[in-house]
Amino acid sequence: MVRKRLSDRVADNIMTMISIEKRFFPGDKLPNENEFSEELSISRTTLREAIRILVTHGILEIRRGKGTYVKEEFEVNNIESLATFADVKINARDLYEMRLIFEPEAAYYATLRANEEELGRIIEYGKQIEQKILNNEDRTEVEQKFHNSIVKAAHNEFMEKLMPVIYEAIDKGVILSKKKELAIKDTINDHNMIMEFMKLRNAEGARSAMKIHILHAMAELGIE
Repeated sequence: MVRKRLSDRVADNIMTMISIEKRFFPGDKLPNENEFSEELSISRTTLREAIRILVTHGILEIRRGKGTYVKEEFEVNNIESLATFADVKINARDLYEMRLIFEPEAAYYATLRANEEELGRIIEYGKQIEQKILNNEDRTEVEQKFHNSIVKAAHNEFMEKLMPVIYEAIDKGVILSKKKELAIKDTINDHNMIMEFMKLRNAEGARSAMKIHILHAMAELGIE
């Protein structure tokens, strides 16, 4: 496996600060060179190289005499804009591994703790996803709402803080699955299985169903 240069890894870290940690938003100025290089424990030369990488990919811009900024027109939530950045840290495999670690447990606790209103919301979003798929419509937003409603029903504030990572994975998965009929079919079946276990208040079943759902997606999208 080819080892990344330090500047590439630093560019990945800055990208994470923008797209996942939401530390910097479009139009925001990055810390000055001395402060940022010290924070990242790197030389100013390495930081400059990393910034050049991100400038090349249209993520940052250098305003002469003012500093380095996240480009105003950079769309943080547009995963397709990130796809041009080949070395980006937030790739599909890493994101889905995070889902595999996190979401089955969220489904387990949501099944135990969800009130009837929360459970009804999860079921409704599941139905909307199926309808979007059958109508060949973009389901990204409602898919995010489905998984977010499960996490919220777990009533664990720290789980909720991980949702930006889950959103990135869902965005990527929807894009990759558009031309994969089996992945789309399994999405419907897996969601129905998760919802059935949740309606029965079978927490172990919901945990297993969520794990199966994510493993199906990883296998069918070729990101195992």
